[in-house]
Amino acid sequence: MKSAAFSYHAPKSVEAAVALLGELAPEGARILAGGQSLVPIMAFRLAQPAHLIDINRIAALTGISVSGTIMTIGAATRHAAFERPPVPGAFGALLADICHNIAHGPIRTRGTFGGSISHADPASEWCLLAATLGATMIARSPRGERRIPASAFFEGIMTTSLAADELLTAIELSVPPAGTHMGFYEYSRRHGDFAIGMTLATFRIEAGRIADPRIGLGGIEPVPRRCPEAEAALLGREATEAAFAAAAEAAREAVDPMEDGQIDAEYRRDVIAACIRRALLRCAA
Repeated sequence: MKSAAFSYHAPKSVEAAVALLGELAPEGARILAGGQSLVPIMAFRLAQPAHLIDINRIAALTGISVSGTIMTIGAATRHAAFERPPVPGAFGALLADICHNIAHGPIRTRGTFGGSISHADPASEWCLLAATLGATMIARSPRGERRIPASAFFEGIMTTSLAADELLTAIELSVPPAGTHMGFYEYSRRHGDFAIGMTLATFRIEAGRIADPRIGLGGIEPVPRRCPEAEAALLGREATEAAFAAAAEAAREAVDPMEDGQIDAEYRRDVIAACIRRALLRCAA
């Protein structure tokens, strides 16, 4: 199929894009970044925006920088920018590992970090990263700038708290401190398929015990989130397979999985328990 007719706009600055969006949002304007999700949806006419605002020419929306403990990622930064570690050390290696699980190479060369965050697919790897590490989303509109914590940003399947006239310009991540153990594990039927379940796990070791554990869940429920039950099962314990199994079981009991015609809730419970165990084993390794 072909998309419905639309008007095309290509601003060259953030200010121009924000002004256009403020003017045209009431008419159903949409932002075009990588287009890897929006264009297929338009082809099936599941979305019929009257205006497309193409932000690909805005250099200010791209790039990765680190200042102190904060990494800032421009919303139009391509997935491919993470195929090699963007920063030295374990955190850079983690980002590259996550990136390699996103679809396939051609998708990663066009798709964008901010586009994935804005699309809010429950199976998005970057959404899981944002939820687990407590990212802050920075949005601009004619009313000014708004900073939105991940906990208030994701509202449901492909639903966020962004207003129709707000442009996501950047995402801020807190870089985990040195000595943090990190692991990611994703399960899909074939490499590059949408994830059925995935986990991002981090913790530190203090006096031989697990401290500051974070267990993020993705692809299981309508929004990515941390799992406090699994984190509580780890806190203060030695980093052993028994502790990891306890965390996995705690999450298995705590989640409220999505269901569809092919995957039921119990299957997803088993998947997330396995993902947690394997992500934690990667942390320990």
